[in-house]
Amino acid sequence: MNNLKLFREVPLALRFNSDDETLRFSALDIERNRLFFLSSHNFIYTSHLSSFHGEEAWSKNSSLSADYGIVDLEPDDSVTSFDYLMEKEALLLGTSNGLLLLYDVDANETQVVGNVDGGVNCISLSPDGELLAIITGFGQILVMNHDWDLLYETPLVDDDVPEGHHVNGENLQGWFEQYPISWRGDGKYFATMSVCGSNLSLRKLKVWERDSGALLASSEEKTFAGAILEWMPSGAKIAAVYDRKAENEGPSIVFFERNGLERSKFSVGEGISAKVKFLKWNCSSDLLAGVVECENYDAIKIWHFSNNHWYLKHEIRYLKKDEVRFIWNPEKPLQIVCWTLGGQVTVYNFVWITAVMDNSVALVIDGSNIHVTPLSLSLMPPPMYLFSLKFSSRVRGMAVYCKNSKNQLAAFLSDGSLCVVELPSIETWEELEGKEFSVEASHTETVFGSVLHLVWLDSHTLLSVSHYGFSHSNDLFQTSLNESVLRGFYLQEIELECSEDIVPGLLTCSGWHATVSKQNILEELVIGIAPNPASKYSAYMQFPGGKIKEYLSKIGTGGGSLEQEYQGFSAACPWMCVALVGNAGQAKPVLFGLDEIGRLHASGGIVVCNNCSSFSFYSNLADQVMTHLILATKQDLLFIVDIVDIFNGELDSKYGNFVQINSRKREENENYIHIWERGAKIVGVLHGDEAAIILQTTRGNLESIYPRKLVLVSIINALVQKRFRDALLMVRRHRIDFNVIVDYCGWKAFSQSAFEFVRQVNNLGHITEFVCSVNNENIIEKLYKTYVSVPCSEVANVLLAGDIHNCPADNKVSSVLMAIRKALEDHFTESPARELCILTTLARSEPPLLEDALKRIKVIREKELSHADDQRRISYPSAEEALKHLLWLADPDAVYDAALGLYDLNLTAIVALNAQKDPKEFLPFLQELERMPTPLMQYNIDLRLKRFEKALRHIASAGDSYYDDCMTLVKKNPQLFPLALQLFTDPAKRMSFLEAWGDYLSGEKCFEDAATIYLSCFNLDKALKAYRAINNWSGVLTVAGFLNLGKDEVLHLAGELCEELQALGKPGEAAKIALEYCGDVNSGVNLLISARDWEEALRVVFMHKREDLIKVVKDASVECASTLTNEYEEGLEKVGKYLARYLAVRQRRLLLAAKLQSEERATSDIDDDATSEASSNFSGMSAYTTGTRRSSAASTISTATTRARDARRQRKRGKIRPGSPGEELALVDHLKGMSLTVEARRELKSLLVSLMMFGEGETARKLQQIGENFQLSQMAAVRLAEDTVSNDTINEYAHTLEQYTRKVRDEMHNSEALSWRIKVFLTYE
Repeated sequence: MNNLKLFREVPLALRFNSDDETLRFSALDIERNRLFFLSSHNFIYTSHLSSFHGEEAWSKNSSLSADYGIVDLEPDDSVTSFDYLMEKEALLLGTSNGLLLLYDVDANETQVVGNVDGGVNCISLSPDGELLAIITGFGQILVMNHDWDLLYETPLVDDDVPEGHHVNGENLQGWFEQYPISWRGDGKYFATMSVCGSNLSLRKLKVWERDSGALLASSEEKTFAGAILEWMPSGAKIAAVYDRKAENEGPSIVFFERNGLERSKFSVGEGISAKVKFLKWNCSSDLLAGVVECENYDAIKIWHFSNNHWYLKHEIRYLKKDEVRFIWNPEKPLQIVCWTLGGQVTVYNFVWITAVMDNSVALVIDGSNIHVTPLSLSLMPPPMYLFSLKFSSRVRGMAVYCKNSKNQLAAFLSDGSLCVVELPSIETWEELEGKEFSVEASHTETVFGSVLHLVWLDSHTLLSVSHYGFSHSNDLFQTSLNESVLRGFYLQEIELECSEDIVPGLLTCSGWHATVSKQNILEELVIGIAPNPASKYSAYMQFPGGKIKEYLSKIGTGGGSLEQEYQGFSAACPWMCVALVGNAGQAKPVLFGLDEIGRLHASGGIVVCNNCSSFSFYSNLADQVMTHLILATKQDLLFIVDIVDIFNGELDSKYGNFVQINSRKREENENYIHIWERGAKIVGVLHGDEAAIILQTTRGNLESIYPRKLVLVSIINALVQKRFRDALLMVRRHRIDFNVIVDYCGWKAFSQSAFEFVRQVNNLGHITEFVCSVNNENIIEKLYKTYVSVPCSEVANVLLAGDIHNCPADNKVSSVLMAIRKALEDHFTESPARELCILTTLARSEPPLLEDALKRIKVIREKELSHADDQRRISYPSAEEALKHLLWLADPDAVYDAALGLYDLNLTAIVALNAQKDPKEFLPFLQELERMPTPLMQYNIDLRLKRFEKALRHIASAGDSYYDDCMTLVKKNPQLFPLALQLFTDPAKRMSFLEAWGDYLSGEKCFEDAATIYLSCFNLDKALKAYRAINNWSGVLTVAGFLNLGKDEVLHLAGELCEELQALGKPGEAAKIALEYCGDVNSGVNLLISARDWEEALRVVFMHKREDLIKVVKDASVECASTLTNEYEEGLEKVGKYLARYLAVRQRRLLLAAKLQSEERATSDIDDDATSEASSNFSGMSAYTTGTRRSSAASTISTATTRARDARRQRKRGKIRPGSPGEELALVDHLKGMSLTVEARRELKSLLVSLMMFGEGETARKLQQIGENFQLSQMAAVRLAEDTVSNDTINEYAHTLEQYTRKVRDEMHNSEALSWRIKVFLTYE
């Protein structure tokens, strides 16, 4: 699906030393880009290929600058072979007298290196330059090395060749045509052709082994035409030419294998008088070019092989008198150098361009035919096609116009004609299948010249670049004197007009008139030309270096002029196109170009990709605005690029410089597609809802792929436009999760549009499939988050049909299915399919609404049994069908339980039978239920279904005789106690339920609630036990008061409570009991001292006037102050030690992380297969890494072992293990755990006040100072650790404890955390 486009053509004239001089041979020095020519006067001209790239190469009078030298030969001697010997950096010449000459171009010296008896017929160098093969006039093959040593000699011709066939000046040309030599690309074999016996018309192809000169194989005797033999560089085929005049047909090109067997052939497509004079493969073996002598001209034809078919891709005509010859560039497979006898040298540069146009129509050039295939209708691989357009001559190029439902094709032919075809709408093309339409050339009174570039400006205007006056210019064929008034390259506008009426649905192949309305001479080389899609009056032209100018048509305001445009490309780009990008109404044209080394450029100096092999564009909009760039890389990766990412500078971050990601999470981060066959190229794109990319493999097959990203983009575009039916069809076709339709703008918005969705889809089968797929997951955020983004609020509002707060349910599935169900009932008339779809919405709800579904089936069954309104019964499925549908959708056991829950035993039996249940299991159970009273039946069903609330209501309504059953049910299901208290109003029964409830709560260790329940039913003994179980001494003593216990009993009880609280570590509460109930002041004061409630202890001492206890309190407070002072000093030391260790660990971790990152960057371009796993695995045993060791052994660790390890780590969380992975975090946690609690600060303040009361001011001051220093240091250390945890660097001057302590002291001076301090001891700062 590619065409060969000529994008650069530079003709230059070689200046001869004499007027009657002509060119005979040419050679190429690829190392120094030098071109050599040998003239008929034995002059050797040397020029450089760079001369064809100069700025003046296109000027009118430009010529090819060349140095020259002369080879002196005897008068009766002439050159028969001419080639460049790279190893000697000299030209090798063979003469008819047998001389082998080495000509040094730089020194202009000729050296005789050998003499061959019988003269030199042909010299051919091996591809590696090590050997040269010579055919002599006596029919001998001589093989020499480049030191001129003869390796071997073998006869070429058969023994019965007639005598007298030798090289001389009279029959040189005929003899040269008889014996050619061609080497295989690797130089291991070479092939020759020679006459067979006395019959000179029969010839034989022979294949020889290089080293020994042994004959490897030979072909059958055939009537070969001329001395043409060309071995494909890849070695697969040997090309020759058959003479088929005996069959009254033109010549054919035939291909042989190395074993001499014929492989295939094709006709050159010319008449019987045609003659193939020359054949040559390009260096990549994909193009075969030849010079074919026709009746009125010589033509250079270029063929290409694809899908077992030979295409004639290009033809260049020359005058016969020019006797054109050519050579391929050995390094550039698409550059060919042609030269004529008269000295015109032309360099042609071709590119492969896709044959698929913007409207997804493939137009493949094959000789004088253009094969048309609409890929949007059918993916026909070449050489197949839908229909063909037949032209009067070979097609050299074409231009397509497809806008506003118009499809027009303009083709320029090798004879200089211009043809125009208007095609009907693509929807009618199926009627044209298999047909061939002849296209007439347009009528014109002017000469168009040879067209190099051709584009449409609008439906009646063409813009072309043409040349006149050269040997290969078509104007010379169209003028009687073979002379042209014009010479050079011209930019011209061509106006078109059709004299015939255009009939819709038919092709318009004739009646077109063409006139050149504007013509400007060009002084610069034009590389490419592309129409401006934003304006029908302009086009963009590319000049050398990537410079871009805009051409404004004479129809517009420019009057046919060139204007300098914005910055173009940074290099010349043979592949150039213009894409319309942006929003509708604000779109602007952007130029994209691909240069010869694979760099994809965008206008404005942007290089999109550095390794691109092909690209195209995709649009999901109807206004031809491109939304995505599709590009394939040389590594066979396919990328889908959002156009906006190119101009937002997000290419590197999103697409990774368009290279393969060498990451262990590669599968998660891949944003490209692996092209399955190496070398496949993008040839086209199907736009809009089709969302397909068409690739062509190297062997010619077509493959269509549907990238997930483009498919989702097209689906979302349909949703935004509220084309629900199209979106659903795309989801089904591409097997996308149906939840995309719901999730893109949210299920609440979709619920409001459910009726429109049902109305558009209008297919109950599709709706049922959609309903079955809806789930509560957000697929956009989970499965497709790498392909599409969450919509903005504006897009969401487009889909909202009402207030989203009026959604019918509180979850996605229930809400969507309820909205669909309502829409089904409103839109569709009653039918069996509608009813089944509604049942599906009920069964798929979460939770399933099986009872509602069974109620509908029950209604259908009742109608069947009543035999009423038979006409309406047709609108519903049978009850059995509906039930089977429900059982297929839902769990049969759940449906059976739902039927039981309706208390309809007949329906339950029917469900059981259709659910394939064993009658021996369910029939006795149903029969037993049927014999029960209704409340008992409902009670037993509710118990089976574990509907205990309903069971309690039903058994309660059965009478007082079932009271014990009620109590048993409530005890087994404690959540029923509140309901039981509502159902039973009798006080005695209520008391029983309350006591049972309290017993249950006591058993569950909920003693506080149990005590309250016991109190409500006046069971004080159990309430006392419940309060005592939770050490609620106030509750115990209060209940003791209600029980009227004696004084001694209360005192004994208070003593027990005091001891219990003291044992539980609650000395403060024990002190209250000792003082208030036991009257023991000594014990109370000691308990307050234990609770460190110093102020309260002093108050009690003075209240009871116990001066003997004052010293006790004082001594205890002084001892406590000393203990706290020591603890704070030790804590201050620990803070410094832990912080220093933390900073050291953190610094080492940062250094190691930087080292590992630099190593990963150094190996990031290495393929995963070549990268050592050991170099990227973390140890897992070091404090400086957070990774885990990955090895074959580690992968077998069981889940149970992992859980056990995690449990051990959790138990050891408080420990700090030096060198462990968690040491850093453990240090931070330990520093945080050293902070003063609220209770500690309260006790510290109470102690300071008491010390002041006892006159211990110095002790209090020292305690406050050390406590304040400890608290500030701990807070500063925590803040420093938090700051460095989130930072990648540590500043040894800024990140110090002293700096942070000073900062915290300033910030926390009046904070609540330091409110325990006494102001009299605060220092002035």
